[in-house]
Amino acid sequence: MNIDLIFKIAGVGIIVSVLNIVLKKADRDDQAMLMCLAGIVVVLLMLVDEIYQLFDTLRSLFAL
Repeated sequence: MNIDLIFKIAGVGIIVSVLNIVLKKADRDDQAMLMCLAGIVVVLLMLVDEIYQLFDTLRSLFAL
């Protein structure tokens, strides 16, 4: 795993948390929840390639 990926995920987390706080203070709870869900989707999309490589490594390790 690359250290840049960890920094990208941390950056997305910080941005989402700040926007979540701002939206909750503005009484926009529904938009804050959607912002959190969008952050989770973005992080999962960033991790798709890493997860694929993990399963590929496991498949070759156990010769499946």
